[in-house]
Amino acid sequence: MEYKDYYKILGVSRDASQDEIKKSYRKLARKYHPDVSKDPDAETRIKEVNEAYEALGDAEKRKAYDQLGSNWRQGQDFRPPPGWDGRAQYGGARGGADAGGFSDFFDSIFGGGGMGGGRRRGGAGFNMRGADREGRVDISLDQALKGTEVSVQDAEGRVQRVRIPAGAKDGSRLRVRGQGDPGVGSGGAGDLLLEIRVKPDNRYTLDGRNLYRDIPITPWEAALGATIEVPTPHGWVNLKVPAGTQSGKQMRLKGKGLPGKPPGDLYLKLLVQVPPEDEAGDWYRKMAKESSFAPRANLAP
Repeated sequence: MEYKDYYKILGVSRDASQDEIKKSYRKLARKYHPDVSKDPDAETRIKEVNEAYEALGDAEKRKAYDQLGSNWRQGQDFRPPPGWDGRAQYGGARGGADAGGFSDFFDSIFGGGGMGGGRRRGGAGFNMRGADREGRVDISLDQALKGTEVSVQDAEGRVQRVRIPAGAKDGSRLRVRGQGDPGVGSGGAGDLLLEIRVKPDNRYTLDGRNLYRDIPITPWEAALGATIEVPTPHGWVNLKVPAGTQSGKQMRLKGKGLPGKPPGDLYLKLLVQVPPEDEAGDWYRKMAKESSFAPRANLAP
C-alpha cells in the first residue's frame, strides 16, 4: 500500500501546532467541498483532507502516526513495522459501514473505525458535520446594554444578521447554529462561535456586568450632605450623599449595570471638586483663619 504524508496533504509542517492543523483543515474543507468546488477531483481531495485531519487532529493518533518517522515519502510503498497493531491500540475493525471509508494505509495504522462522533462512510455517501468557525464582533457599551444586531458572513460568503442579546459581557461567546463550515453529504454545517468585545467607553468602565463611573461633588455637598441627580445607563436618578463624605467614597446602585440574571451593579465614585480660587478665594481665606480642622495632625514621620 502507499504511504500517505498527512502533513503534506494538509499543507502544514511536521512541527505545526494543533491550531495550525485545524485552521488548514478548515480552509481545505471549504475549498474542496463537493457542493461548492469546481475542482474535478474535489471528492477525492476532500476524502484525503478528512483522513489526514482524522489522523493529525487527534493528539494521540498524531503521536502514533509520528512514530512511523519522517523518512517516508508520499506514494512510497508502506508496510506497518513489526509488532504494530492498530486494532489493539484503537479498537478498530475493518469493513462494514463503520470502517470510516479511509484508506488501507489509515486502517493499517489505526485499525479502522474511521471518524468518530457519528461521522461515518457507508455505501456511496460520505457524511460529515462541518467544522465550527470562530469570529469576533466589536460593539459599543450602549449596544451591550440594549442588545443589537450585527452582520456576519458564513463560510460561503453569505451575509446574515445575528442578534446579540442585551447584557452581553465583554469576552463572552455567542454560538450561532449552522453558520460554520458546510458539512459533507448529509452532514450539517458547523456553528459560528462569535466572541463579543465591548469597546471602551469614555463614561463608564466595564467589569463583567458591573459598571464604574466617577461623579464630581462640591465641598459643601460632601461636608453637609445632599441629594444630587446622577446619570446611569438607565436614566437619571437621585443619589443621597451622606454628610461628611470623603473624596473617593464609592456608592453602589444595585441592578444599574448590564442587564442579566442577575444584573450587574453601578458603582459611583464621589470625587470632591474644589471651585476655582477666583470664585471662592475669600471663602477659602476665611476658612483658613477660622477653622480648627487639621487633617494631618495625626500623621507620623
